[in-house]
Amino acid sequence: MSGLHLVRGPQRLDPSRIVTGAHLTGLPLASFRRRAAAWLLDLTLSAVAFLLVAFPVAWVLDRTGVDAAHHEIKLTMFGNWYSVAWHAAYFGLLTWAGRGQTPGKRALGIRVRSLGHDPVSLWQSLERALGYGASLLEGGFGFVQYFLNAQRQTVHDRIAETVVVREESARPAHREGPPAADAATGSRAHS
Repeated sequence: MSGLHLVRGPQRLDPSRIVTGAHLTGLPLASFRRRAAAWLLDLTLSAVAFLLVAFPVAWVLDRTGVDAAHHEIKLTMFGNWYSVAWHAAYFGLLTWAGRGQTPGKRALGIRVRSLGHDPVSLWQSLERALGYGASLLEGGFGFVQYFLNAQRQTVHDRIAETVVVREESARPAHREGPPAADAATGSRAHS
């Protein structure tokens, strides 16, 4: 009988565990903390952008005599059609246009990569964006699957056949050798 096993520690992509993805071999996978922070930042940015659109729309509705009580404009996760469309557009189009990075992912130094090809396609980006809904179902268990999957894939990653990797430039630089000389004095720093 096999049970669920938590996968611990930092991971690197292992293409032997998936059907495709050989072009991503050895890339460092993004941590849950970075991914969650990027998602929350993107939700905040998405809400701000929504307000920048909703206020003028509400103003126009008010000026044209439309009864505002019957046309409440609010952003939710699944409460209305335009919220789903807004989130799909924000996450899908920006992931595609940013070649795997939304503003939140860029700020946190992570990128969505396709298992089949580079860059991530528009279709994959939209699948992934809509897949957030599947990850949120059942109390967010789709996000928890990050800890159960050796490739650190959540439900929306598996739907779109993607992984999220840490950008190599996001890692702290490691210097080897003696400390650099101080430009002004020519002396070396001692620690």
